[in-house]
Amino acid sequence: MKEISITEIGPIRIGQTENREAGTGCTVFISETGMRAGLDVRGGGPASRESQLLNPLTAAQRIHGIVLAGGSAFGLSAAGGVMRYLQEHDIGFDVGVTKVPLVAQSDIFDLTVARPDVYPDEAMGYEAARIAFEEPNYRDGNYGAGCGATVGKFCGMERAMKTGIGSYAVEIGELRIGAVTVLNALGDVFDWKNGERIAGMLTEDKKAFADSPEEMRKSIEKVANRFVGNTTLSVIITNARFHKGSLCKIAGMGHDGYARSIRPVHTSLDGDSIYAVSIGEIEADREVVGLLAAEVVSEAVIRAVQNAESAYGFPCRSQVITNGV
Repeated sequence: MKEISITEIGPIRIGQTENREAGTGCTVFISETGMRAGLDVRGGGPASRESQLLNPLTAAQRIHGIVLAGGSAFGLSAAGGVMRYLQEHDIGFDVGVTKVPLVAQSDIFDLTVARPDVYPDEAMGYEAARIAFEEPNYRDGNYGAGCGATVGKFCGMERAMKTGIGSYAVEIGELRIGAVTVLNALGDVFDWKNGERIAGMLTEDKKAFADSPEEMRKSIEKVANRFVGNTTLSVIITNARFHKGSLCKIAGMGHDGYARSIRPVHTSLDGDSIYAVSIGEIEADREVVGLLAAEVVSEAVIRAVQNAESAYGFPCRSQVITNGV
């Protein structure tokens, strides 16, 4: 098994743009010919658009774009900008009088990071789509939808850490599979291979890690909206050939990667969602690809921690380690 870049898997274009002053952004995945796609949502509070397109019972067999963005439900208009760009370039489902681009979107909650009144809009989505075609710029860290991502928020934003967007991909023979993850979790983050805590809630002096599950056990009384503001999103990409039903199953198996790496995860007011897309024709066993999906998601979570930079008053992992963890 060899590590490769997420951009080496196959014909999919990725563009990112962000508003650093506002602490938000979007990451766009585009396939000109369409990609088979499935979706599994485990969080109870998703901010999403056109998610039913990926239901195996619906008619659409391919979609043309996926948008991951900040801004919570306010940011869902970014997909409109992506659609406009694709329509201008004659990409979409042919309905005779025009072509309708099919674009799904999921958002994280980043309104408490910098500015709550600025979020991804049609102009940002359009620009991210343009970048995807003209100058693809995917990179891990505080970019795109990861611009305002944070973790460790059970005791409030003042004890949170900065994370971002991360990716990991592998090649086994002809099979290629990878994941892009926007890490914006309530809980703590662990290296799934050795159990080491690598990010999460900090102590009050921000010089060491606290323990989110332990803090939760101390406070069992119901608090309104305690968990609001947490969503981790992923797009799993493979060159193996699968239909929507199998891709929904692979996306579901990908959630095992969240469960290994994030504690707690899938809370009732999270929007934790995973897309799985097929952009190739390689024959592969669905269960093996599902196993690998969980692994690349877990590794993408780690990269989202490792490549983040301190911002908006939230320290990143390297800063916390320097301070003594």
